[in-house]
Amino acid sequence: MLSRLADVLVPTVGRLTVTADADAVLAPGSIIAANHTSLADPAIVLAALHRLDVHPVVMAAAGLWRIPLLGRALTREGHIPVHRHDPRAARALDHAAAALREGRLILIYAEGGIPTRKDASEAAPAPFRTGLSRLAQRTGAPVIPVGQAGARRVTSGNPAKQLAGLATAPLRRPGLHVHVGAPVRLSGDSATSTRQAHGAVTAAWRTAAAQLGEAAALAA
Repeated sequence: MLSRLADVLVPTVGRLTVTADADAVLAPGSIIAANHTSLADPAIVLAALHRLDVHPVVMAAAGLWRIPLLGRALTREGHIPVHRHDPRAARALDHAAAALREGRLILIYAEGGIPTRKDASEAAPAPFRTGLSRLAQRTGAPVIPVGQAGARRVTSGNPAKQLAGLATAPLRRPGLHVHVGAPVRLSGDSATSTRQAHGAVTAAWRTAAAQLGEAAALAA
C-alpha cells in the first residue's frame, strides 16, 4: 500500500525518472541500501522501486509508528521500526534477517539520519553506520546500492523551510532521479564492508545527481 501510495503522490511534487545499471538485479532476499537526504526521499525511492515492481520492507525510525493510521499501516505491512539509542535497536536486525529469509527485500538507510545542512543542494552520502554490513554478513544477502537525488528540492532545511518546500513543490515540480546499481557482496571485517557499501551507494548517488546536473556530482 505504501509503495502504491508513493507512486501516486510523488509525481504531484516532482518529475521522477528512474535508471539502472545493465547488471542491476533486484532479487528476492536482497538488501537495498539508499542514501538519505530529506524527509521526502523514502517516498521517492519507494515510488521508483514500485515502477520496477519491487515492494520492499522498510527499516524506519520507530517514531513513525506513533503516528495514527500510519503506524498501523506500517505494522500491517511488516515494516521494521528502528529504536535508535535503545536496547531494542538490535531487534530490528533480527526482524530484517527474518524478512530476508522469507524472500523479502529490505530497504535500509545506513547513514542513520538526515543531513543538518540548510541548503537544498546535493552532497555525497555521509559515513555509514555498521548495521547494514552486520545484516549483510549475518545473512549473506547481496546489497543493492540505490542513489537518489532531488529530494532536498522538495523538502529540506528547518521545519518552516520544509513545510514551505512541500507546499510549493507541486508548482515548482523539481526533477527527481533514482538510480539502481548492480548488487555487491560485502566482504572483510565490519569497517571494510561498511566502506564498500558506502562506496557503492555513493557511486549510485553520483549517477542520479549527475542526471539532474547537480554540481556536486558533476565536479566529482
